[in-house]
Amino acid sequence: MKNKSENFIKANFLEWENVAPGVERKILGYDDKIMMVKVRFKKDSVGEPHKHFHSQTTYVVSGKFQVEIDGIKQILSSGDGFYVPPNALHGAICLEDGMLIDVFSPVREDFLKKG
Repeated sequence: MKNKSENFIKANFLEWENVAPGVERKILGYDDKIMMVKVRFKKDSVGEPHKHFHSQTTYVVSGKFQVEIDGIKQILSSGDGFYVPPNALHGAICLEDGMLIDVFSPVREDFLKKG
């Protein structure tokens, strides 16, 4: 793993990485302690329930999402945010095309591995 990103990242020059049907991401900056990721969702796409040891905070840029964290569901839209503690089961269903900005600590090394 490269231990940090470039200082300046121009998102328009990055390719979208397909993560799941209707879900794509771009990594917008990281070092070993933190990572920011832009995630684009099509309506009805799903961020499958999962957990990881990272702390995560997310900003809803656009769209509408049903977010579930440890069994609690909320509908969130543009301007909202959420926090996922380490090892909490969480996922999302996209109700309207949208975009999220995820921030993880520490870095999601699994996102950097090209397989």
